[in-house]
Amino acid sequence: MDQFVINLIFVGASFALYIGIAIWARAGSTSDFYAASRGVNPIVNGAATAADWMSAASFISMAGLIAFVGYGNSTFLMGWTGGYVLLALLLAPYLRKFGRFTVPDFIGDRFYSKTARIVAVISLLVMSITYVIGQMTGAGVAFSRFLEVDNLTGLIIAAAVVFAYAVLGGMKGITYTQLAQYCVLITAYTIPAVFISLQLTGNPLPQLGLFSTHTESGLPLLAKLDEVLVELGFHDYTGLHEPQTTFNMVLFTLSLMIGTAGLPHVIIRFFTVPKVADARKSAGWALVFIALLYTVAPAVGAMARLNIITTIYPDGTQEQPISYDERPDWMETWERTGLLAFEDKNNDGLIQYYNEANPPAMAAERGWEGNEMVTFNQDILVLANPEIAQLPGWVIGLIAAGGLAAALSTAAGLLLAISSAISHDLLKRTFAPGISEKQELLYARISMAFAIVLATYLGANPPGFAAQVVALAFGLAASSLFPAIMMGIFSKTMNSSGAIVGMIVGLGSTVLYIFTYLGFFFIPGTNLLPNTQDAWIMGISPLSFGAVGAVLNFAAAYITLKLTGPAPEEIQELVESIRVPRGASGAVDH
Repeated sequence: MDQFVINLIFVGASFALYIGIAIWARAGSTSDFYAASRGVNPIVNGAATAADWMSAASFISMAGLIAFVGYGNSTFLMGWTGGYVLLALLLAPYLRKFGRFTVPDFIGDRFYSKTARIVAVISLLVMSITYVIGQMTGAGVAFSRFLEVDNLTGLIIAAAVVFAYAVLGGMKGITYTQLAQYCVLITAYTIPAVFISLQLTGNPLPQLGLFSTHTESGLPLLAKLDEVLVELGFHDYTGLHEPQTTFNMVLFTLSLMIGTAGLPHVIIRFFTVPKVADARKSAGWALVFIALLYTVAPAVGAMARLNIITTIYPDGTQEQPISYDERPDWMETWERTGLLAFEDKNNDGLIQYYNEANPPAMAAERGWEGNEMVTFNQDILVLANPEIAQLPGWVIGLIAAGGLAAALSTAAGLLLAISSAISHDLLKRTFAPGISEKQELLYARISMAFAIVLATYLGANPPGFAAQVVALAFGLAASSLFPAIMMGIFSKTMNSSGAIVGMIVGLGSTVLYIFTYLGFFFIPGTNLLPNTQDAWIMGISPLSFGAVGAVLNFAAAYITLKLTGPAPEEIQELVESIRVPRGASGAVDH
């Protein structure tokens, strides 16, 4: 059977499943739309949270970034995983006990201020729109390859599918759709990794295969990868190299961690369970489900990088690269998407792949005139992995469905967070309190539709790979929402003025820093200063600045608190009641 037909079967079947679930679980009330009527089983919610959490950045982009940078990009893995633990232990149970629908809802009520609610909504919108760009980027990459269309057409198809099940089902539909998507994505990610680990090391567990012996060479797998990379003029895989300094690495990891703990689309998942105790159980199950993918990702990255090199140099040395006319079918297919490209710079008909910035001595001796793999979008690596390893067609179709499931599940969660913030927090709770539940539900769906259109437009021109765009969103969440949530739970005296000033300072400083080095809404040529390490303040990357923004947020909030006095007594009593573990034993909360 033709591979295109196989892809259509797998992708089409998964989409039919998602849309069928959305119709079955159609939201009929605002409680259904925002929180699935708080009736979701903790295990189901854990799997849905994992799918919501493991976005296109995790499934499609993270292994690609690790593959092409190595140890330095393990910060993505450490920051995202550590941040989820932080969220599960410190925030989720308390927020569920407070009993609201959204993060701005919590901030507005805890800090007794419509202004605080509005600033929280603005922070949420800036962060969520940035984040959803990464998801649409990943979905566009997947669609463009497996449906053999251009990237823009892929984006439009992805937007149409998300619209069909997210706008219709709300949180209730999204929850059960994400359960199905988790099953699809974890199966799709793990099966190719098992096959490839067996091929390269003889070990069926990729987590162990990464540290096993490379069957063909007899060397440890990572030692073999280091060897071939150094021979081609690249840095070794297992070392830490510039510009990822230790200081910047720590800041970036911290930014991802606390940004994770401030993600509104993940936090609202904990509002869907019946009890506070169930929120804790959901968090534990989600961590187990997340670990099943995150412990495999480093192996996928390393093994795929080695497979790419041995595809171009099949004899295991740099003596004789393959000819362009004999390139594998997967290369030819990906070239049609524009995400992979070659240029025969010395007109010898062969594909030379090496680091032209630090070329090995043999490059000049053989008349090589530069790296001829001129384009390799890192986001394609996981999707191309089964083809690179020459796995069966059904595995390729499965990973197509998995990549799309990862992108669309998180996109749906983000779009729900955006629509809830607009319809519930801005309209119902702030500017139009008199609207009916039916009107609120209508406005939620309209705002979600507009958000999908905007995300599709921005996804067509992203500022980087999916994981890099997502990292910017985490920095925005780290600098704005995370400190406000932390102070709202753990500081009885923090007042509305402090929270408002803190969020404005944190978000404003981070947006300004990103604007300075990456441009306004990431439009090329609008950055004020070059995005290079020499130009960064103290060598801090725009991707790492969220941690600094969070510190500025906390500092501004506490300085304002000292100048304006503590929160009212009744608010302090409210905060105390949230922190006391009443209800953790099973009482249903408001």
